[in-house]
Amino acid sequence: MSGAGAPELSVDAAGLTVEIVASQWHTEVMDGLVAGAIRAAEAAGAGYRVTRVAGAVELTVIAEALARNGADAIAALGVVIKGATPHFEYVCQSVTLGLTDVAREHLVPVGFGVLTCDDDAQALDRAGLPGSREDKGAEAVEAALTTALTLRSL
Repeated sequence: MSGAGAPELSVDAAGLTVEIVASQWHTEVMDGLVAGAIRAAEAAGAGYRVTRVAGAVELTVIAEALARNGADAIAALGVVIKGATPHFEYVCQSVTLGLTDVAREHLVPVGFGVLTCDDDAQALDRAGLPGSREDKGAEAVEAALTTALTLRSL
């Protein structure tokens, strides 16, 4: 399981806002990721805004706009399920590189909460739903806020 060895982050992000950008494909999984992201923002004392986009590829352009507009931190949430065509690889690579470029170019932390799974069961297991083993929505927010705080301390 990918959660082995994950850090337990305790984040005090009062005064920061995290932009939660979430795709709309795979409603049940996405609703769980967004709920976990909101819980993590509230637990950290951070403000938040949720923006929904069509799919995973669209996460990058909205993250870019938010970074340009001075976002403190961004959490990008999505899910891509492997199918029978190479589409999975193209989408995953595009989103990963696009979000990494946004973070590097603008020095705005982007928490990567895009699930890249072989099947629906793997996605549900990471969605932060009752019975899920992991909460990748919360982890993305915690990572983005922790990095924002570190950047401010440099």
